[in-house]
Amino acid sequence: MRAATIALAGIAAVAISMSVAAAEQGTTGMVTGINRLNGTISIQRIQTGTVGANTSGTAEEFKIKDNAMVEDIHAGDRVTFSTSDGGGTKTITKLDRQK
Repeated sequence: MRAATIALAGIAAVAISMSVAAAEQGTTGMVTGINRLNGTISIQRIQTGTVGANTSGTAEEFKIKDNAMVEDIHAGDRVTFSTSDGGGTKTITKLDRQK
């Protein structure tokens, strides 16, 4: 019984660490709007791969961790970004413009 509890705890720890790693992984999207006064940015995710490649999702609005992140970003730019979810609000923690 004790070994089963330890094994289940180990499996749970691995599952949690994998979900955190997936959340930190960069996502590609196109900037559809920036509101510097409110500290938000709207990004439409870009599908990767061939399955559903022709379908586009709707733009999502994210809070910006630091306004300096969007200094050189404009609507229409393709970006790679990472988010964190705190208190029900998605916040961009990393934002890189693709060249």
